[in-house]
Amino acid sequence: MKKKVVLAYSGGLDTSFCCIYLTRDLDMEVHSVIVNTGGFSDDELKAVEKRAYEMGVTSHHVVDETINFYNTCIRYLIYGNVLKNNTYPLSVSAERVSQATAIANYAKEINAEYVAHGSTGAGNDQVRFDMIFNILVPEVQILTPIRDLKLSREEEITYLKKHGVEMNFEKNKYSINKGIWGTSVGGKETLTSNLGLPEEAWPTQITETEPRKLELTFEKGELKAIDDKQYDHPTKAIQALQAIAQPYGIGRDIHVGDTIIGIKGRVGFEAAAPIIIIKAHHTLEKHTLTKWQLSWKDQLSTFYGNWLHEGQFHDPIMRNIEAFLNDTQLQVSGKVFVELNPYRFQVIGIESDHDLMSNKFGSYGEMNNAWSGEDVKGFSKIFGNQVMIYHKVNTPNS
Repeated sequence: MKKKVVLAYSGGLDTSFCCIYLTRDLDMEVHSVIVNTGGFSDDELKAVEKRAYEMGVTSHHVVDETINFYNTCIRYLIYGNVLKNNTYPLSVSAERVSQATAIANYAKEINAEYVAHGSTGAGNDQVRFDMIFNILVPEVQILTPIRDLKLSREEEITYLKKHGVEMNFEKNKYSINKGIWGTSVGGKETLTSNLGLPEEAWPTQITETEPRKLELTFEKGELKAIDDKQYDHPTKAIQALQAIAQPYGIGRDIHVGDTIIGIKGRVGFEAAAPIIIIKAHHTLEKHTLTKWQLSWKDQLSTFYGNWLHEGQFHDPIMRNIEAFLNDTQLQVSGKVFVELNPYRFQVIGIESDHDLMSNKFGSYGEMNNAWSGEDVKGFSKIFGNQVMIYHKVNTPNS
């Protein structure tokens, strides 16, 4: 009886090699799985399915993780205003964690003895996939043909041609990975430290040039409406905002970061909706949360983003931090006003019933209604008392 293997499948060169190698060389029963996190159209999914069966898989399965990806991950990246190195909204790294989890769950569901992925030995994804499989399905053996056989791209192509596989073997000038939380762009320029991506490298070209104002409505930290148009789930609002804002060229940048395996890497990305949502949400929080809520959120959110980037989504500390983040969002509701322009946007202001910048209690730098000048004199003396004592004790001749 053939051994059953679940293959994380995309239809590209690496996973096509895995299909042929696992079915023909290892004589295994291959069940391919593609996990959609908001980056595939129906036509694209159908094309991937057709190619999988052409490669000889026993079954092909599509897991639509878009809503679950939001519910379990993206919303906490928004609550935490997570931008790795103050730049990157974790578009691909968060997506890979969700995909690996879905594949592990499917392997468990069909009682597979093996799980396989097409990672090479050079990047972060191999660690994320391997680690999550080891955590969630430790009894299942992991197969990584490209990494284990140390194959070059040319060797993969020669092998596939030998087995009669017909596909476009031309390497795309730029590597594109699209999901609901952003699109990554890799190419020759991102392999350098000094070059930017040319205009034609960006998946979305600039077609909008006239300024546009938007009203974003948040309810307990979640984007629920744009210009008073309500959406039945925040994923729909994210996709709508992306369609509006990306043609302005907003959210384009290049991230430089430390990989899990200890080297630095660069990747371009376009993520108009994530960047606007995070900046708008953060502005709303600055009006509705206290300074120590904001301070502790910054610290815990930075850790959360870094640990997620390294694939450690299933560490229980992540659930602890999520509980904290959930609690901080109880008053983060209101409207945020944003203006879009080519290549940039501006958060203009907010309206919220929970706005702590209320003129009932005074106006900064002008007047106050809650205390007197004498109160401030006494407070200032007490507030600095211990530091005054320190200097008197430790300053000679004082």
